[in-house]
Amino acid sequence: MQTWMLKLDVFLRRRKRLVLAAWAAILLAAVPLAARQSENLSSGGFGVPGSQSAAVDEALAAFPGVQRAQLAAVLVPERGASPGQLRVAVERVGAAAGPIEGVSLAPAARGRALEQAAAGGTVLLPLTAEVDEDDATAVAVDLRDELGVADGPREGVATHFVGQGALWAAMQDLSKEDLAKAESAGFPVVLLILLAVFGSFAAALLPLALGIGAVLLTGALIFGLSQSMEMSIFVTNMASMIGIGVAVDYSLFVLARYREEVRAGRSPEEARAVAMATSGLAVLFSGLTVIISLAGLWMLDNTAIRSMALGAMLVVAVAMLGATTLLPALIAQLGQRAYTRSRVFGALGRLRPRRRTRTGGPPPRGFWQRWTDAVTRRPAVAAIGAGAVLLMLAAPVLGMGTKNGALDQFPRDHEVVRGFEAAAKLGGAGSASPVQIVAEARDGGSAQRAAGRLRAALAGERGIAEVSAAVPSRDGTVLLLAQTRDDPESAAAKATVERLRDALPAAAVDAVRVDVGGVTASQIDLDDLISGGMWKILVFLLGLSYLVLLVLLRSVVLPAKAVLMNLLSVGASFGVLTLVFGEVDTLTPPLVLAVVFGLSMDYEVFLLSRIRERYEATGDTRLAVAQGLAASARTITSAALIMVAVFAVFVATGVPSIQQIGLGTAVAIALDATLVRLILVPATMELLGRWNWYLPRPLARLLPRADFEVMPQATTG
Repeated sequence: MQTWMLKLDVFLRRRKRLVLAAWAAILLAAVPLAARQSENLSSGGFGVPGSQSAAVDEALAAFPGVQRAQLAAVLVPERGASPGQLRVAVERVGAAAGPIEGVSLAPAARGRALEQAAAGGTVLLPLTAEVDEDDATAVAVDLRDELGVADGPREGVATHFVGQGALWAAMQDLSKEDLAKAESAGFPVVLLILLAVFGSFAAALLPLALGIGAVLLTGALIFGLSQSMEMSIFVTNMASMIGIGVAVDYSLFVLARYREEVRAGRSPEEARAVAMATSGLAVLFSGLTVIISLAGLWMLDNTAIRSMALGAMLVVAVAMLGATTLLPALIAQLGQRAYTRSRVFGALGRLRPRRRTRTGGPPPRGFWQRWTDAVTRRPAVAAIGAGAVLLMLAAPVLGMGTKNGALDQFPRDHEVVRGFEAAAKLGGAGSASPVQIVAEARDGGSAQRAAGRLRAALAGERGIAEVSAAVPSRDGTVLLLAQTRDDPESAAAKATVERLRDALPAAAVDAVRVDVGGVTASQIDLDDLISGGMWKILVFLLGLSYLVLLVLLRSVVLPAKAVLMNLLSVGASFGVLTLVFGEVDTLTPPLVLAVVFGLSMDYEVFLLSRIRERYEATGDTRLAVAQGLAASARTITSAALIMVAVFAVFVATGVPSIQQIGLGTAVAIALDATLVRLILVPATMELLGRWNWYLPRPLARLLPRADFEVMPQATTG
């Protein structure tokens, strides 16, 4: 592989203008597509195949005249607004709905709304939706745009839309706003860190350019994929959050190694070849590991989770490609500006006091040698202390609860929240998303006869406020709609649906199957899917991490220790999430778990491969740890700082679900780069001694060698 990377470096150096032109053409073509990446993203994808809620959703198509989606306008008059202004607002909604396919305003609903408008209060205007919940989002997007809902009240009346589709339509606007804020704040922060690391504007701009390019190209790919498959609206935030950090980190690793080799006396051509054959190869190895880690999320049969994982996988792949093709070409094009300090930073460096040079005696011990000596002098104390801190941070995870719901993603003062609160006062908390009960006859049973018993059971349920008349389908199946007393996304409504799922089959006859669906039920099914599948993802990630490090480090002990430390970091991040948020979004645990395990492998690869290389050269574990830290700690710390800064920006600007992913990942990476890499790694390696490198001989013969950091014989061709 190193030979192949050296050949790639020769090709890139000889064809750098061609490579740069090809990348420029690709990125220019990506710009218009990336600008449209949100157009076809779906608010759906949270359904669980094979669940009761999915069965009910499919069955609804057999009931003529029954709406599969609930959509309504809520007209709230401002102080001093007249009934005439409310009537105008009603007609405005009707006129906006007319040209939009899949939605209309029935004459009866219009008449009732005009009567409410005459009274001068809030008007609830139900719309006839002829689409399912997913397509209702597109309808709501068009209505919001046509009526300028986001612009605020118009002529004394504020217009809001309620229903699950309306929630996700508003979420698209909120998601775009948050993404723009995060990217506009994140890139300047990254640039400042890179300037501090490299002391050069030219060098600092290289990783930043790759980060921008990776996010841009991934946006174009997302747009293309969304034409043929369902992708969640959260995929853009996920790809941007992961992409900025990963692209900058990967290019940072390669560029830092290049500058290190130049400082060591190699020519720029030789330095670039060595950087490609060591750090460049490690980037490919690490990136593939991250992609495979994220692929573990595909074990959950859920479109939204899979599409978010796919977006992150795409941006990692683009970052890998950019760091190993575009970056070397840019380095060659920049020449000495890629490895020398800018004049401003050079002048600042000359202002610092010079250290006194020692004459005679042994050479001065570097910081990392002194740090390693301090940690390994009392390794048990250091390991126990750092481990105790991680365990204390992880303790709250035992009480961590999960929840999911679109309304929770909005700020309390958002117009969507105000609209739902106004609708709840008029029609009841559960009016926008009723529980759907489908009774299907089997083996000679009668769903019609069972309907009466089901209605009686529903009427006796304390969490149900109202039950509709039974609606028969063409094939004899019966549908009942029940309105909960509580917000459909609340824990109380979920408890009600759980009780119904237990009680209704018994209330019907044996020959009738009863399925309970609707928004609340689908959220319960998603909770069950994720809680029941977390162990699969965890086992996959543990096994993958162990096997990757086994091949890389040629040790059966170090991979096990690394996996345990990753678990401590993840547990601590979940504990911090519990302390900050109490309940976390249902999607947060699997996404944070996969992302953290994947990204932590980057630091494992770059640090432990350096330590392994130094151990093979010296045979001294303590010296190998010190030299490995000295060679990689600055780069790893800088990379971790960039990653934490990027995730912190999304914590400050994102919706709660994105905030939680950002905070959980930022905490895990910060702990991984400090307590784990700087204390636990040297302390435990000192305690284990030669056991660190234990590998049974039969296994040693089977394993391939992957010595990324061994200095190759650079050919500059």
